[in-house]
Amino acid sequence: MYMESKNTPLVSVVTPVYNRGQFVQRALFSALRQEYQNMEFIVVDDGSTDDTKQIILSIQDQDKRVILIENTKNQ
Repeated sequence: MYMESKNTPLVSVVTPVYNRGQFVQRALFSALRQEYQNMEFIVVDDGSTDDTKQIILSIQDQDKRVILIENTKNQ
């Protein structure tokens, strides 16, 4: 089995979202379940007006690898 060390490269996954509350939880949980653990998940919310931000924040409370970047308006 592959063992990670402090020398293992950090992988950054960047996911832009806009009004995708119905899909963002499934997408993030899928990424978080990967065998490789030395990852960060940067989610860029592009000014969503649905519950996307709240869902991301809820997941971020459970897993600190999730990082939210928020645009105040859709760009």
